[in-house]
Amino acid sequence: MTLDAKFANPRLAQIQDNLEADRSDLDAYVALVSELGANSVLDVGCGTGTFACLLATAGIDVVGADPAAASLDVARRKPGADRVRWQLADATTLPSIVVDMATMTGNVAQVFVDDERWLAALASIRGAVRPGGHLVFEVRDPAQRAWDSWNREASFARTDIQEVGTVSSWVEVTEVAHLLVSFRWTYHFEKDGAVLTSDSTLRFRERGEIEASLAQTGFEVLDVRDAPDRPGLELVFVAGERA
Repeated sequence: MTLDAKFANPRLAQIQDNLEADRSDLDAYVALVSELGANSVLDVGCGTGTFACLLATAGIDVVGADPAAASLDVARRKPGADRVRWQLADATTLPSIVVDMATMTGNVAQVFVDDERWLAALASIRGAVRPGGHLVFEVRDPAQRAWDSWNREASFARTDIQEVGTVSSWVEVTEVAHLLVSFRWTYHFEKDGAVLTSDSTLRFRERGEIEASLAQTGFEVLDVRDAPDRPGLELVFVAGERA
């Protein structure tokens, strides 16, 4: 599995929290952890650990798993990080654990671009979720064509970062092939003139396709909700053990 440079390159990983400072999208997941009565959570694709540390400081037993060592290095330096069990692993190579709930926030569920890896990820997560536990994740609704606004004009930003300087960043779509969307983030470090790029591809799956893949791997869809931070644009799946 090829890792995006924005997560795997140490220089880029250390600035991601500055570029994505608003993480109010995680509020819905914190509420779901409470609503579903989860005392232990596996955060799949935890990135720089914002959600994992947030839960840990609230007293939840958390495992944060991510295949990008550079992102985990950032995560380990955050408040509350000492209460999280960090694992260098992707969703198909999870350690032997049992949790009440597994989560995939942001775009994590869409990085599995082929069906084989997506099903393998779900099966691995299913093995980690206890009977009666839950899997919660979000996906973008392909009908809304989010990628139409992924261009330099709409995304350009200049961010002042302590000890780094000003970083200009923007995203541009490089290819759309059916429901596979590829795009490139560009980062210009104005202090030394360095320009780094990060290429990504996301798979946009229809709701019925997701529901079928969950059933195939032992999950039952319990609820499908609107994402509070992007109403009408994303779906939040709440799945449990199939009877």
